[in-house]
Amino acid sequence: MDILLVASAFNSLAQRVYAELSDQEHRVDVVLASHGADAMRAAVRQARPELIIAPMLKTALPDDVWQHHTCLIVHPGPPGDRGPSSLDWALAEGATRWGVTVLQAEAAMDAGAVWAAVPFDVPPVGKSDLYRGEVSDAAVAAVLLAVRRYAGGAFKPQPQSDPSIRVVWRDYFRQERRRIDWDGDTTDTVLRTLRAADSQPGLLDELLGREVFLHGGHPEDELRGRPGELLATRAGAVCRATRDGAVWIPELRPRRASGDPAPFRRPAASVLASLRAAPRLALPELPAPLELPPGRRTWTDIRYRQRGDVGFLTFSFPGGAMSTGQCRRLLAAYRYALARPTSVLVLGGSRDFFSNGIHLNVIEAAPDPAAEAWANLHAIDDLVEAVLRTTDRLVVAALGGNAAAGGVMLALAADEVWCRTGAVLNPHYRRMGLFGSEYWTYTLPRRVGAGTAERLTTEALPVSATSAAALGLVDRLLPVAAQEFAAEVERRATGLAAVADLDRRIAAKRARRARDESARPLAQYREAELARMGAILFDPHAPHHALRSAFVRKAPPAGARPLAPAPDPG
Repeated sequence: MDILLVASAFNSLAQRVYAELSDQEHRVDVVLASHGADAMRAAVRQARPELIIAPMLKTALPDDVWQHHTCLIVHPGPPGDRGPSSLDWALAEGATRWGVTVLQAEAAMDAGAVWAAVPFDVPPVGKSDLYRGEVSDAAVAAVLLAVRRYAGGAFKPQPQSDPSIRVVWRDYFRQERRRIDWDGDTTDTVLRTLRAADSQPGLLDELLGREVFLHGGHPEDELRGRPGELLATRAGAVCRATRDGAVWIPELRPRRASGDPAPFRRPAASVLASLRAAPRLALPELPAPLELPPGRRTWTDIRYRQRGDVGFLTFSFPGGAMSTGQCRRLLAAYRYALARPTSVLVLGGSRDFFSNGIHLNVIEAAPDPAAEAWANLHAIDDLVEAVLRTTDRLVVAALGGNAAAGGVMLALAADEVWCRTGAVLNPHYRRMGLFGSEYWTYTLPRRVGAGTAERLTTEALPVSATSAAALGLVDRLLPVAAQEFAAEVERRATGLAAVADLDRRIAAKRARRARDESARPLAQYREAELARMGAILFDPHAPHHALRSAFVRKAPPAGARPLAPAPDPG
């Protein structure tokens, strides 16, 4: 079937719908609604689709499009739920059960007949994590069901006038509803409020006399202070006291001042340091413990634990981006893990993002972005090289969520790649105007062959977990829900450590690495990649700089291609 996707941004859900429909052998085109009504009309005329699907849409379709074509809208709410802030309301009201509905476009917002609806349980996670996990799983299941029903020709969508559907209109969830009462709200209330706005739009608050948006929230069970007081920093995050405890806030975004460029999220401690009153603020920098005692509730973005012969090095960086400092801390943690007596080391294993490579926001905010990018590249290359040179145990990369660019190549440095079926991989750099690093010219061709590596990096399209497995990017698919991923990884890793021929596999790995090093040393791959990257980064006229600036500010760059990458709306 010829299908046209219309999306306000080619975000994670739009990418997954694109990839999964393509896996079903549908011919899929994409147009960004942000390019305007005329662009949407032109795409419809050119593609002449049998079906139009909007996986993420912030603006209405042109009347002449939905009136003359069957257009299906993906709404992140159960049947009858209407309005632009469905997930915000669900999290604010503490919903434990929610859903995704695929409905037909009509004049009234979210009022069309229902083609498919899939419910899901709501775990205690942030909105963006929920969006990329349970919402994405339910949305794809609903879209594929709706497409099958449409293709069959016999299904009649259910009007929302049906008495079984309870219609509820929910207004836009404004910042006034997100306010935290630091003197009165409990820690649980503060966390729920923060998590409902963790990626977009953030929670507007005041720190050091400046309005800022708070992004993300994690509990702290030991630190205490006056409600609202800043208590400490750790690994870029800040800790703030509540009425009955404290919370960690990983990222901040200054509110835009008139005439200033659009600000963007970055590590909270660095934003605090840039505020005018920051020099008068002396916060202790707490160490980030790798191993925590049972029952401890505190935030750290890198953790290690061991179960028998298996080590688990988990990490979770906001947005999947890895700054210079984060790469260096993860490398130190990796070396710590190598010092432990294990035969299998699992890298990753958490739900949500695995990694998206270097931290473009931190780079954009640096006094010298090119120098910061260069340092970031060396730091992530050091990490990938350490994984590639590990020859005394098997390393498993466990991808519970999406990975892109250098994050994919970090995974490919491992001996085995395990991937949750809901993940989407973007094994390319081209849409940021970059050649790429992280030893990809070694790891990608050895996995998929030179021809496929060339196609993946030049086409620059998202790849579903299923397709990634067929190509050889992924060794094991884990068909589990996001909440079950960590337990499934532990079960399988324990089994891997117990196989009879594990020592033989490790010895074969060591011999293969020695042969590859003799044929062409890793240092040569790194030198060649960095030469190409340096020529881009230190060229002030290279397209990468405008692409990076537009990306972090969520603004379409001039002349953007239809399939430009975009942050998630959740």
